[in-house]
Amino acid sequence: MKIALLSAFYPYRGGIAQFGAKLFRALETKNEVKAFTFKRQYPSLLFPGKTQFVQSGDSADNIPAIRILDSINPISYSKTARKINRFEPDVIISQYWMTFFGPAIGSVHKKVNTAKRVSIIHNLIPHEKRFFDKPANRHFLKYNDGFVVLSEAVRDDLLGLKPNAKYLLIDHPVYDQFGELKDRLETIEQLGLDSKKKYLLFFGFIRGYKGLDLLLESLSELDENYHLIVAGEIYGSFDKYQKIIDQLHLSNRVHLFNDYIPDAEVTNYFSVADVCILPYKSATQSGITAVSHHFEVPVIATDVGGLKETIEHGKTGLIVRSAEPELIKKAVVEYFTKNMKPSMSENIRIKKVQRSWPKFAERLTEFIETL
Repeated sequence: MKIALLSAFYPYRGGIAQFGAKLFRALETKNEVKAFTFKRQYPSLLFPGKTQFVQSGDSADNIPAIRILDSINPISYSKTARKINRFEPDVIISQYWMTFFGPAIGSVHKKVNTAKRVSIIHNLIPHEKRFFDKPANRHFLKYNDGFVVLSEAVRDDLLGLKPNAKYLLIDHPVYDQFGELKDRLETIEQLGLDSKKKYLLFFGFIRGYKGLDLLLESLSELDENYHLIVAGEIYGSFDKYQKIIDQLHLSNRVHLFNDYIPDAEVTNYFSVADVCILPYKSATQSGITAVSHHFEVPVIATDVGGLKETIEHGKTGLIVRSAEPELIKKAVVEYFTKNMKPSMSENIRIKKVQRSWPKFAERLTEFIETL
């Protein structure tokens, strides 16, 4: 079929752009796919990170996307729809991850005149509430024929707002673009770490709802053999976390790599990690699980949103019943005391075959044909 794919793509960076690139490559093997992306994604004043764009040296997939949509310029909504209409697609597939994009994506879908309209929803109810969330979601949801959700939590949010929605529930595919694991001892030396320590990994953008503060409190209750690697760009200020580190005397046990991690360097942190920790206070699903599972690194996560749907408790990771430092600490101690990594890594190796991008693309196209 002819597919118009509307998403963040290169030169934008981050999880949505990576998801879009992997989906484009999976779909183009059996379909005619044209990619459309943002001319302006976020106004610079509203973007909390250092940059929205791929930097020199990053190995991001340069998808040949047409840069046309301006998230805050309604004129571009019509212009984007006209460009898509000239392509005459059978379906437009969009990615939706923030209510900020509800007016733009909803309006493009409204103006696409022949194609089926499908959206892959990463988040529908925001972690951080804003006054425009409800009207933006109403506008976006109105102009879709079908939805793809990646967790039961997002499905429930969708049906709460649109009870008659046609949807496909499917697991987030494993991110496999980051290469293979490297030699652990060599990588530990490269990062300036101590090979005798146990390493917990907190990976990805640092935002309030992700619970890094809880993990730091947990670390203070563990003995000095436990160290924490924090690898990812801070959104906002790191001051509150630094204050916890200083107050709890953790500076020699917390190793900060607080910049955006280019694709080629992701393997460094997972090559060293004994376990990946998601101490989230709220969530839908997480792309970090998809990265961790690519490297066959088990995950300890709090029981929020849809995190537990891709982590089998006791088999591929551990689920902590609530976001509390003491419970996170107990899970970490259990994991290391019972030497869970070897068996869990083997279980992940078996399971991740079922979560490939070709399988995702196949299920997606089958769903579209039913609409």
